[in-house]
Amino acid sequence: MEEKNLTNVKEFILLGFTADLQLQRILFLIFFIIYTFSLLGNITLISLISADSRLRTPMYFFIGNLSFLDLWYSSVYAPKILIICISEDKSISFAGCLAQFFFSAGLAYSECYLLAAMAYDRYVAIANPLFYSQAMSPRLCASLVAASYFGGFLNSTIITSKTFTLSFCGNNVIDDFFCDLPPLVKLACDVQESYQAVLYFILASNVITPSILILASYLFIIAAILNIRSIQGRLKAFSTCGSHLTAVTLYYGSILFIYSRPSTSYALERDKVVSVFYTVVIPMLNPLIYSLRNKDVKDAVRKILDRGKIS
Repeated sequence: MEEKNLTNVKEFILLGFTADLQLQRILFLIFFIIYTFSLLGNITLISLISADSRLRTPMYFFIGNLSFLDLWYSSVYAPKILIICISEDKSISFAGCLAQFFFSAGLAYSECYLLAAMAYDRYVAIANPLFYSQAMSPRLCASLVAASYFGGFLNSTIITSKTFTLSFCGNNVIDDFFCDLPPLVKLACDVQESYQAVLYFILASNVITPSILILASYLFIIAAILNIRSIQGRLKAFSTCGSHLTAVTLYYGSILFIYSRPSTSYALERDKVVSVFYTVVIPMLNPLIYSLRNKDVKDAVRKILDRGKIS
């Protein structure tokens, strides 16, 4: 890493939303509640999938891994956000900022690939229901999840190494809750075309390509559903995709809004709200999305509650 980075910028200052102490306490309470529900929701869903034999299917294997990603993804951000809200010290070291950026990017990119794998899983379940278990073998499912992690953290390594070798010119104030790409690019004074090319590569490989795969999967899903003769069968097929489609829309919509625009069009005050949504709120919503409308998960919860009553 270049020496000028180590001498000019030793730490960053995270401004958060506001300097108003009363509002900061309110934000602390809100984020604390969101983070608590996120932890409880994802841990509960992972535990249910592990404990109930009826949930040991390819679909729930992917959902469990999504909850695992969301659990750590929110944990990369939320503790530091909470500290910023109640502490006068709003600094984060250069190494801490780099680590937060690396792990958050790796988990976020991994989730992009995982959502694409889940779309393929839904296509196989609807197009070939009789051969679903054979087609989505445990080995294939594990390979898709492993590939998601590998691709996510490989691209995270690339963008982290390129971002933290930029020159920040001594300005170390980040107008955000965490070390995110847009505010860091705003601080850099030597963003060259080669770096912009890396950004477009990361966007294409981690967002656009999975989006195309998801769109293609759903086009095939729609074609398969149209071949189902009964209306009840079509509705049942659509319902199996509803949760995944909702999660994809929320996650990709917010990410594309933040990262698909050139750095000159960043509006940090507006983007802070969106970035908080996909880093803290969505990890809390995903367990609700995959459980409230899911009969199998509800049955698993009732089964555990019934055991508790008997005990």
